[in-house]
Order: sequence, then structure tokens, then C-alpha cells
Amino acid sequence: MIGLLSFFMESTAQARAPVVNLGNAAAAGDESADGLFGFLSNWKRDSNLLGSMWGLRTAMGKAGLVFALQETSEIFGNVTGGTRRGAAYDGLTVAVLQLNTQRAFGWYGGTFQVSMEQIHGRSLSDDNLQVAQTISGIEADRSTRLWEMWFDQKFLDQQALDIKIGQQSLDQEWMVSSNALVFANTMFGWPMVPSADMPGGGPAYPLSSLGVRAKYWMATPLYVQAGVFSGSPAHNVSVDAQKSNPSGTSFVLNRGVLALVEFQYVYPALGAMVSPDQADALSRVYRIGAWYDSEPFADQYWDNMHVPLASPASSGVARRHRGLFSLYAVVDQMLWHSHYDPNRTFNVFGRAMGTPQSDRAPNDFSLNFGFTFKDPLPYRQDDTLGLAMGYTHFSKALAKFDRATRFYNGSYMPSQSGETYMELMYQCQMTGWLQLQPDFQYIFNPSGGVPNTLHPDRRVKDIAVLGLRAIIAL
Repeated sequence: MIGLLSFFMESTAQARAPVVNLGNAAAAGDESADGLFGFLSNWKRDSNLLGSMWGLRTAMGKAGLVFALQETSEIFGNVTGGTRRGAAYDGLTVAVLQLNTQRAFGWYGGTFQVSMEQIHGRSLSDDNLQVAQTISGIEADRSTRLWEMWFDQKFLDQQALDIKIGQQSLDQEWMVSSNALVFANTMFGWPMVPSADMPGGGPAYPLSSLGVRAKYWMATPLYVQAGVFSGSPAHNVSVDAQKSNPSGTSFVLNRGVLALVEFQYVYPALGAMVSPDQADALSRVYRIGAWYDSEPFADQYWDNMHVPLASPASSGVARRHRGLFSLYAVVDQMLWHSHYDPNRTFNVFGRAMGTPQSDRAPNDFSLNFGFTFKDPLPYRQDDTLGLAMGYTHFSKALAKFDRATRFYNGSYMPSQSGETYMELMYQCQMTGWLQLQPDFQYIFNPSGGVPNTLHPDRRVKDIAVLGLRAIIAL
């Protein structure tokens, strides 16, 4: 059981890639006249380390193309708890190429985008921690792979309808809390419920799925988006989906359907002008949504003969259920802003997601909640200080399986309950192209109280993790 649990955590926990700023890449200056190292003359002021890449970005911009390249490198180490102490480096390079069809050849409202990932280093969560909610959103199997490839077209007056079709990573648009994205922990991006419950962890970094998404501005400030995607990001999800689809080019069409719908309230509405002196000038975004995956899901307790899976008399083949759904809500709310410094704001975010179908879901509830303080210190207008927490609840069926395992074979098998973590971080904008982020995380009751794989007679102890992340816009 411990081996299966370890495999489950490695194969289903999905991560989240830091946001790549295409606007900075499009605005890069031109140092082509200054020679091979001309970009160094503006390295303190430029938003990209390589500037215009010796004129390449400038030339591409005239043809409607934007090229962005970003490296995220980090080192994390656990000073207490886990299966063993130690540190690990991991990194992610993301390349994004975007084409504006109107600028390129006069086709109004179209955007084509393709992106690649190069993942390197080791995963501290897999090697040392034995946690369900992994500590870094870029942890993934080492690979070079296609990430997204899609075409987006806007329609109607004021571009009220937006349709995107192609290979998409859903953590970029669905269930998103913008204030949560500055944190390192994986679950501030793609939540724990879909990470644990969807086949292969769902179509989120480093994976994606074919599908179509439509977004419609119903009436300012109300929006709705709906999407239909392949039900699985890989053909074979009985093993690690990243290994089953190592290049990201397995375009799966025969593994069921994943359908999502999300309603959004956005204030101020996109394009609206709001004066800081207005009585109601605090920005906010509220989202409610649901998803349904039509794939078959394994029962967490019963086999196909209605015998407990933990029983020696079990066939070992889990009972199958058709489909799984979940509901969620997301809040991003500005609580305060300075009248003297418009960049200085205090914000709160929260996200809850759950499913009542706990017989087939390893995790039936997850919660994220936290605060961000932007421009926290004098002359540090681009910095962010944040404190947040996350929680996931392991389903009653999974806890029942643990009790049955203990009953039938007498082994040390605590019933999994819930795992909680907290994170404290400070994101420091060193230059236009470099962010440094010291980070502290503490994990309570790792994986809901499972036995330590190296010491099966005791639980995994609570974990303290220290880390430093660098984000470099190249």
C-alpha cells in the first residue's frame, strides 16, 4: 500500500508554471546596433535580459510575432520532517511564440500561440517529503516537451465572444486566483481536487489537452466561459501521465470528455476607467464553476465483486464508476489601497473546491486562502509580500480502505484525514527581468498521516521547508 501511495503522489500531483509576460517581450528595446553584447548596456532598465535579442524581437514584432523566453530556477530544502532531510534544485525554461493575425496579414481578432517547456533538476517533494500538496509549482518529470498550441478568435461588437481551439493547459484560464499565483506551492495554481482525482492529474502544467473554450461577455461586468476537452492528457494514465506522453505530442481524442463551465464577476470590467477617489474603487473578481469528466473512475474501497479491496479475498480489481464532477468558487478581493501610492494594495484571495462523489475520489475537498501586500516597503513598488495556507481532505472511502488494510493484515496503517500547509514569501523585483523570491513553507500531517516509506512503523513528521526562487525573463 505504501508503494502504491508513493506512486500515486508522484503521478498525479500537477504543478503550475510561472506566468510568462508576453507584453515585456513585445516591448523589448533594440540593441542590435551595439554589437554582440549590446544588451548589457541596458541590463538594469530592460524588461528582458537579452533585450531585443540583437534585433530579432524587433523584426519579429513588425511581422506580428512576439517571442518570450523565461527561466525559473529554484532550490528548496527541508530542515525538518519528511522521509529524509536535504535540498534539491529544479528549473523550468518556457519558450512562447505568439502571432497576431491582424498585424501579420490583416485578419482581425486572431491569435495563434505555441509554447515549449524544458524541465530540469529534481523534485524535493518526491525525493524527500512524501506530501500530497507539492511545494513547488514547477516540479515535474525532466523533459523537453510541447506545452500549448492553440488559435484564439474574437467575434462580435467589442469582441464580446472569444473562442479558443487547440492544445490547452487549463491552469492558465480555469479556477485561477490571480493573487495566489505569486506563491510557490503547486496548489495555488492547479488545485488539489483535480490534481488527485482527474485522470493523469488533469490537463495542467506540464500537460495539456485538445479542446475548445468559448468565453462570452454577457453584460458588464459578468462573463461566462465553457469548454470541452479530452478527458485525459495521455493515452495511458495507469502509469505516470508525463511518462506516457513524454513529448507532449500525444493528442488524445479517445479517452472521454472533460466539460467545464465558469461564471465570472469582474470589477472594474475590462477596459473600464475607475478613479481612485471613487467610494467603491476596490477591484474584485468572483468565480463559480463546475467540471465533469466522463472517464471511468476506480472505487476507493470496493472491488468489482463488492468485496473490500483490502481483503485477501478481493479480486484486486476496483469497481468502476462512470464520471466525476466537482464544484468550485474563487474570490480575489482588494481590501485596501493607498491614496498616496496607487501601487500599494492589500488583497485577499480564497478558493474552495469539492465533490460529493467521495466513493471514487481520493480527495473530495481542497481549500486555499491567503493575503498579499503589494508595494510593502518604501521604494519597492513592484515587490509583493504574501502569507497563505492550503488544505486538502482525503475522502472517507480512502480512509475506510486504510482501516480495512489495518484490520486484514495488521500492519501500521493510520487512516488518512487531511493535510494542511502554510507559506510565507517575499517576491522582490531586482531588475525589470529578474525576480528573487525567498520562501518558507510548513506542512502539517503530510499526506493525511501516512506511514513513512523509510520507517513504516511511524508517520511522516511535519515538514519545514526553506527555498529561494529566481524568475528570469530572457
